Amino acid sequence: MLKVARETVAQMQGDRAATLSSMAAPMVGMMQQIGIKEPDKAQVLVQEVVMPTLSAHYDELLDIQARGFATVLGKDDLQAIAAFYATPAGKRLAAAQPQLAQIQLAGMQQWMQAVAPEMQGKLIKAVQAHGWTAGGQTKPQ
Repeated sequence: MLKVARETVAQMQGDRAATLSSMAAPMVGMMQQIGIKEPDKAQVLVQEVVMPTLSAHYDELLDIQARGFATVLGKDDLQAIAAFYATPAGKRLAAAQPQLAQIQLAGMQQWMQAVAPEMQGKLIKAVQAHGWTAGGQTKPQ
């Protein structure tokens, strides 16, 4: 079962080099978040350290994902998914996954920013309705 899941996940990831290269830009951002503010220096560290490390451990990522897939999906479903990813459309989907993931993440962030003001107002009213303060303490009776 785990073998079928591993093969399915590997097909879903698509080309190993393309998948890894799609991780480079977000890693530059991560370098900047941890204090390497100059983009050129962050890029050098990503190319010299981050990407080789991720590449060396890529099979571990596939194994982790395969265990998850094997937990949630049965063998028949995994084989059907693998069969789809072997088709031309499946291969195009696999190749587009990194770009689609970025688009989905940006869309999720945009959506959350759009609903945040409404949610914040409702949360404040709910906290007040429960008699709570913002710090989680209840108001003295």
